[in-house]
Amino acid sequence: MVDKRDSEATLHNAYNELNNGGFNFDNKIRNEMISGAQFKINNNDSAKASSVLPSAWKTGTTIVGICYKDGVCLGADTRATGGAEVVDKDCEKIHYLAPNIWCCGAGTAADTEKTTELMASNLELLRLSTGTQSRVVTANTMLKRMLYRYQGHVSAALVLGGMDINGPQLYSIHPHGSTQKLPYTTMGSGSLAAMAVFESRYKEDMTEAEAIEIVRDAIRAGIFNDLGSGSNVDVTVIRQNDYTRYRTYENAAGDANAYKAKYTRPTKIVPPKGTTFVFEESFTPHKSAESSTLDRGVASMDIQN
Repeated sequence: MVDKRDSEATLHNAYNELNNGGFNFDNKIRNEMISGAQFKINNNDSAKASSVLPSAWKTGTTIVGICYKDGVCLGADTRATGGAEVVDKDCEKIHYLAPNIWCCGAGTAADTEKTTELMASNLELLRLSTGTQSRVVTANTMLKRMLYRYQGHVSAALVLGGMDINGPQLYSIHPHGSTQKLPYTTMGSGSLAAMAVFESRYKEDMTEAEAIEIVRDAIRAGIFNDLGSGSNVDVTVIRQNDYTRYRTYENAAGDANAYKAKYTRPTKIVPPKGTTFVFEESFTPHKSAESSTLDRGVASMDIQN
């Protein structure tokens, strides 16, 4: 038997919820305090934030990947930044996972390196226990599960590419653990410029030479349109039974010596004698220099004031 009072209370709560809407703003003041905003209490008093959450670190990178007829081609720039400063001009962003699987990393350099090192170790142990080639989907699953476990605090945005019995495969993996399987993809701060190249020039069943060319041009687009990307173009090609790494495939910015050769430095400007009037001139040698000169049997210079 249903109590009449319980049913009336249920109807009353449903009526209030219908009138008040489905959104809850109870945490509004708390969020304003955490975010550092000033707010008014009782329309009179004002209080400052009790704490401020740290802001996200901004990083710069251009990483890309594309599937072609007989494999996968990955590309990356080589600039590593710390804030507004360039800390490494030749950073390696294409990481080894397995002989048939490689991974580009964007985000915090330490996070991407240690994440891919851990996955490479786990894939090696799995190959030893199963005696079979690593599958690209296995690497994707292991990476997404790990990143999801840390809820985005591991700042690693990855482009995973490889070749196995299922053919060429390419995945984009976001720091929170979401993944996509795509024929081509870009990530990092220069990803929009690189994606513009892919969108305009991609076609199915490309040759290896065509894939390398479009990857190179996509990375160049990121380098010249994004301040966080720069220096060289790295390319890795993964085929059915082997792979080829092109470390510094192209120096996009050109050789520094070539630029220096185009600039003619002015000769040292020496003002002619008499330009500035000299009232008095003197020179006193250091004691150690004077004594060493005498020790060698050389007469000291005559100093005229």
